[in-house]
Amino acid sequence: MGDAIRILHVVVNMNRGGAETLLMNLYRNVDRTKIQFDFLTCKPGAYDSEITEMGGIIHRIPYVSDSGHAKYIQALDQFFVNANYRIVHAHMDKMSGFVLRSAKKADIPIRIAHSHNTSSEGGVAAKAYKWFAGTFIASCATHFLACSNMAAQWLFANQRSKVMLMKNGIESEQFAYSPLVREEIRRELQLPPEAFVLGHVGRFNHQKNHAFLIDVFAQLNREKPNTMLVLAGDGPLREEMERKVKSLALQHKVKFLGVRSDIAHLLQGLDMFVFPSLHEGLPVTLIEAQGAGLPCMISDEITQEVDMGIRLVERLPLADKEIWVHQMKVVMARNKSRRIPASSLSNQGYDIRNTAAWTEGFYLGISR
Repeated sequence: MGDAIRILHVVVNMNRGGAETLLMNLYRNVDRTKIQFDFLTCKPGAYDSEITEMGGIIHRIPYVSDSGHAKYIQALDQFFVNANYRIVHAHMDKMSGFVLRSAKKADIPIRIAHSHNTSSEGGVAAKAYKWFAGTFIASCATHFLACSNMAAQWLFANQRSKVMLMKNGIESEQFAYSPLVREEIRRELQLPPEAFVLGHVGRFNHQKNHAFLIDVFAQLNREKPNTMLVLAGDGPLREEMERKVKSLALQHKVKFLGVRSDIAHLLQGLDMFVFPSLHEGLPVTLIEAQGAGLPCMISDEITQEVDMGIRLVERLPLADKEIWVHQMKVVMARNKSRRIPASSLSNQGYDIRNTAAWTEGFYLGISR
């Protein structure tokens, strides 16, 4: 075991977000006799115990929002001076700049910046701070990775020629449609057999645009009362959205499920996946939804690259709710099979085994 190369992944926490889920998918599928993952985090996360079981080490420092800028930078500097890593892989979008700057100061030779998004979250001050952090990426990263062309363009505009795209792979057989699982999950969630169920998986934050989703659903439900909406995830705006649903008298039609560890199962119980995000890198959940054979209504702010070419994705403008309602009714009227060609995801490079093999080769190659 002593021979495995240890890669340090830097994230805020290892909860069930898109980038974190991708990391776990990779971690489960790489050859851990050659590659071992460790994590530098700031908060406890849902995946922590699984990481430790697989032999990963979790380091923790306080996050900037809890400690303030000076203490955060000091904690990063201190950590890297004493850390025994040759490869640091930062997944914090613009905030990766501070991480990689500290790693460079400590002479860590391989410093990877990974873009998972196309915009920063937060108010004016937060965005300005992140912009400042991001200015260190170009001079402090040795390698640039991104999940999509748009994500590469956003974080590495001037390094575009040096960026490598790494596909957000999933364990596709887990998502393959199963009528049996569908019945189980619909029973568990008490969804009537005749209900047409729309679903969304994501954090309750500004980026995911839940308010828009609930408005569109309210309009659809007036015309099609047999529709229901299922929302998986948690976050700062959840209570506000619960109030919004109550104010529209839709509390019997909308289910808030909180964070789920069984997304592959949950998707089987849905009839349509709705994703009106304001910005995204390349959402893993949309790959998963297509893997489950679900028609997906998504905002046209999301990169075209997310479409697996199996005629399941419709990109729609956020300026026009009517179009969303109309397209949803069109899809409801079609009775399409949920079976998709078995090789659709791997042909597009979105099977986790391909991604894991690529990642392994990448790490072994740069560490020679």
